[in-house]
Amino acid sequence: MSRSLKKGPYVNSKLLKKIKALPIGSKEVIKVWDRACTITPEMVGYTIGVHNGKQHVPVYIIEDMVGHKLGEFAPTRKFIRHGGKMAKEQGRK
Repeated sequence: MSRSLKKGPYVNSKLLKKIKALPIGSKEVIKVWDRACTITPEMVGYTIGVHNGKQHVPVYIIEDMVGHKLGEFAPTRKFIRHGGKMAKEQGRK
């Protein structure tokens, strides 16, 4: 569910301060636990390490990601194939 238009998007102010302190095009990874933070145009071109519950997944922000949440790009669950004959046959190929 999206946030009210009256309130506007949620953006972590501490994250924006860290991004503005870095030089443009910096390869440094900024670690973040805030998965609900909305990606803004100021974040484009930086790498943000989004926590998935176990580790920080590095996410390079591009223009197409603006408006989405950080958590969308760091999956929290790892899919493991279902068992059975077909899975074994596909595993051999």
